[in-house]
Parts: sequence; C-alpha cells; structure tokens
Amino acid sequence: MKSMSDIKSLLSGLGTIDEYSLFIDEFSSDERAGVQKMVATANKKVEAIQKELLRLEEMKKYEKEYASLGYLCGIDEVGRGPLAGPVYAAAVILPPDSNILYINDSKKLSEKKREELYDIIMDEAIAVGIGCNSPKRIDEINILQATYEAMTMAVNSLKVKPNALLIDAVHIPQLEEYKQISIIKGDAKSMSIAAASIIAKVTRDRLMKEYAQKYPEYGFDSNKGYGSADHIQALKKYGPCELHRRSFIGNFV
Repeated sequence: MKSMSDIKSLLSGLGTIDEYSLFIDEFSSDERAGVQKMVATANKKVEAIQKELLRLEEMKKYEKEYASLGYLCGIDEVGRGPLAGPVYAAAVILPPDSNILYINDSKKLSEKKREELYDIIMDEAIAVGIGCNSPKRIDEINILQATYEAMTMAVNSLKVKPNALLIDAVHIPQLEEYKQISIIKGDAKSMSIAAASIIAKVTRDRLMKEYAQKYPEYGFDSNKGYGSADHIQALKKYGPCELHRRSFIGNFV
C-alpha cells in the first residue's frame, strides 16, 4: 500500500484527463479519508479540464470554419495605447489539432500564466513571427499605420507562409495578397489570435522591464509605458525620455 505522501506526490504531478482518470481508478477503493479527498480532487480536476476543452472548442470555431484554406495565421498587437515604448505584433500558426489549455486573450491572464503559455506556444507552434515599431516611427506615421507595419513585419518573418490571416478587428492594407478574416474581439474568440496576443504581450513586457533598468524613474517595469498616475507624475517631473511618444504626451509636458 502506498503511503499518503507518495500518493500526494503522484497527484501533484498529473496534468491530463487520462492521468487523473488512472489515478481515480487506482485509488478510489482506498478507504483512507486522506486518499478519498485526493480522489475527489482528481475528479474535480477532470471536470475542470473537460470544461476547459469545451471552451477551447469554441475558440477553434474560426480555425475549423476556414481549415480547408490551409495554414491559418493568428495576428494580434500590443502597445497601441501607451505613452511610451514600441508597438509589437505577433503572428502565430498553430497545428490544427492544438489544444493549449487556458489559452485566452492575454489581457484576461495573469503575468505568470502568460509566461507559462508563451513557452508552450513557442514549443507547439508551426511558426511564430514578431514585428515592432519604435516610438519615433509611431510619431512619424501615427499609431494605426505603425501597427499595420508591425503586423506586416510579423507575417513576413514567418518561416512558413500562411494561407489566410485571422486578425483581431482590423484589415491590414500591406497584406492584400492574403485572405484576411477580421474578427471583432478575436483575441477572445480565436485560439490563433489569442496565441498571438500572448506572444506579443510577453515579448513587449519583457522589453519594457529591461527599459525600466535604464529609466527607473518612469516605472516601466510595472506600467509598461501606459499612462498610469505614477507614470504621468514622473513625466511631468522629469520630462520625456527617448521612449516617449511625442504625439501622445502633449497634455502632460
């Protein structure tokens, strides 16, 4: 008979429905109260994963609808609204049978979960492309055009050419050669777009943390360049740095 600590250790290492089901089968007849609690925990995990798989099926609606086109690329951006820092875009092609648990719009996820999913997406994706535009470029051509350029860079950097693009809400003029499927709030409705939103968000957040070491007075590690109260206060006190978008900060300097 296995010890309670051994069973607890075994439970902590499980992750799939099959693994939890085998655990339940093995220990459901063990009459020890502690073991029965762990079996109950395993049952709840199975229910949670089943519920999550149903949600993922909903998030694959567009991927299924356009599967006949071939490689589908999800595209999303991050950093259109901040006062400082670049705008980033990501393009992600996932395998058709991908089931990345808990993938979602990056804004709905904790930083820890985004980091975990970033690694999984990078490992599972058929191809990932990244594009960005600097604050200077944003000031030159405006944020919308800079975003289009970043998205174009992301698609053009893919090692596998997609057959169609799934995009969150916009149409990209520079990518007219591709069939573009624009989905309102697509980062919460399409697994591919959600994956792109996570890659873009994590990539930009990591960069802003690096910039925070060079410009600690602005709190870029916490506000990521967005117009938080402490950021605006610092901007008024110290003036702008090279990362600030001059076309965005006229009301504060």
